[in-house]
Formats: sequence, C-alpha cells, structure tokens
Amino acid sequence: MASYSQTLLQAIRSTNREVSLMEVCGTHTMAIARSGIRELLPPNIKLLSGPGCPVCVTSQGDIDSVIEMVRQKEVILLTFGDMMRVPGTRSSLQEERSRGADVRVVYSPLEALKIARSNPDREVVFLGIGFETTVPAVAVTLEEAGEAGLDNFSLFSLHKLVSPALELIMSDPEIRVDGLICPGHVTAVTGLRPYETLARKYGKPCVVTGFEAVDILEGIVMLLHQLQNSLAKAEIQYKRVVKPEGNPAAMDAIWRVFQTAPSRWRGLGMIPDSGLQLRDEYAAMDARRKFNVPEMEDVPIKGCICGAVLTGKKTPTDCALFGRSCTPLEPVGPCMVSQEGACAAYYRYAPGKGR
Repeated sequence: MASYSQTLLQAIRSTNREVSLMEVCGTHTMAIARSGIRELLPPNIKLLSGPGCPVCVTSQGDIDSVIEMVRQKEVILLTFGDMMRVPGTRSSLQEERSRGADVRVVYSPLEALKIARSNPDREVVFLGIGFETTVPAVAVTLEEAGEAGLDNFSLFSLHKLVSPALELIMSDPEIRVDGLICPGHVTAVTGLRPYETLARKYGKPCVVTGFEAVDILEGIVMLLHQLQNSLAKAEIQYKRVVKPEGNPAAMDAIWRVFQTAPSRWRGLGMIPDSGLQLRDEYAAMDARRKFNVPEMEDVPIKGCICGAVLTGKKTPTDCALFGRSCTPLEPVGPCMVSQEGACAAYYRYAPGKGR
C-alpha cells in the first residue's frame, strides 16, 4: 500500500500547473489533516476546505434562535454533542444547560423519540443538524412519531442540502476552485446527479472519494487527469460504497417528510432551496412553528473568519485568533468546535500550526 501511495504522489507531483481543489466534506478535511496529505503535495497543488461541516455552516442567527427557544420555553432539547459548545452571540447550549435549561446530548433521532415516549408531560425537541446523510433517519423517526401520536415530539430543522452551496461557490468569481473532492457519505444517498449537473454547468471536474488516505490521493489523481485532458465530468472513486443512482429509498424518505426552503449558511448567506423544512402535513412537529421561535439576526463573531474558511477564501492559519484566543478548549467559532471543522483539524494535526 505504501508503494501504491508513493506512485499516486509521484503522479500528483508530475503536474506543473497551478491547481486548487476543494474537499467539500468535513470528514475529508479531518482525514487530509490526520494523514498529512496537504504537506505531501507540491506547492502548486492546493487543497481548500469547503462547506461540508454541518455544524460549522450553521448560521449565527439560527444558533441564537435555538438558544432563545430553550430560554423561553419549557422544553427538553436534544442535540448531537458538537452543537453543545458552538458559541452563539452571547451564549451556547452548554452555557444554557449550566443555567438550568434541559439540554441533553443524544446519538440518534430514535434515541430522541424514546425520550419523548418516556416524558409524555414534557415537550421534547430534537435539533436536526446534518446533510442528506443523516436526514433519512430523521424523516423515518418523524413518521414513526406521527403514527404513534406523539404530540410532544418536534423537530427544529437546521438540515441542509450540499449541492446548492457548491453551486454558489462555483459561481463566485472570488473563489478559485478547479475541481471538487466530493463527499462519499452524502453521495451514497443522493447519487451522482448533483455533481454531474455542477460539472456540466461550470466545466469543473468532480470526483467522489472515500476517506482513507489512498482514496483521497486516487481522487486527486483522477481530478488532475481530467484537468490535464480538459475534461469536466463527475466520477466515483469510492465505488465500494457509492453507486451512481445513490439510495433512492433514502431520498424517498426525505421527500415524504421534508421540502426545500431557503437557508442561511455561515459565510455564504441565504441560499434558496438549500434547507429542509417539514411539509405541511408535519407542521405540528415543526418546533419553529409550534413554539413561534423568532428569526434572529446574524451577528458576526468579531475576528472570526470561519465563513471565509468554509468557502476556501482563507485557511485557518490566516486567522489572528487561531491557536491563540481560539482553541478547542476555548473556541471562538464553530470551525474550532466541530470534530469535522477545518480549524480543529489544522490545530490538531498540522505541524507547527496548533499547540
């Protein structure tokens, strides 16, 4: 395997042109940092982090709305662990829990459903974070809650779709992206069609890769081959998991329960049809509507450049706060909080960049 990796690296190093590739997925960002791939590449091949960390791209205003809800309403809020420490404008869910709010960490939406069943006299809200990978399980959970008549269970949906954000990035003249390293887990659900559309519309190659170092290196070689031959198509390196058609049953589950809606992204602003809200049939389970949760204004975090990092305009080390006033123990922005955040990856693995 080591010799094969060296062969791939030699192929990459034989490229003379300047190339900027964006790894869309936060799991890719962490894998690239952990394996040292960025440091192994020649200076003319740059890897940019993209908007593929769902915690990181959640807007400041949406975080503040969730915090306002737990302050004003007697609810049990259930969330994944990464969201606990993401700073809002003046607080975080972890701080609200220390002040008495009932905020709990769960590991699946089905666990949230179990808590709702066990607390019939309490309103239970599941905070939905994630892309197409995690949404089918949430959709099935809501269907089960509806069938069981659990009127104390609701969803605060911050779910997002990947391809509208990528389209915005591809169309931005300030962002130079020559090709996309596309997310394996998301594409296992959506299939290849969204990237085929992007490749055709913007003339940029897209390759879906796995998460081992050799997968990523193979994906880079495939992208460089397309660029060198003036090709622009969507390909799959991660064939052991991803099929061109994706998972139609999972996508059907999503569209039975959700519909597209505008959504705010950190660093990208409001993007049409990039969010998922519950269909009218499930309005009684929509926490935003159920509790009349106010829309909060986006207030930028002073000095934090997470938005620029998520769009490939900056790297974590360009930030004056990185490794100083912003660390995993005391994060200023979400990119340092999340296990898939670019700042956390750089801090933990990049030589001489963090501690």
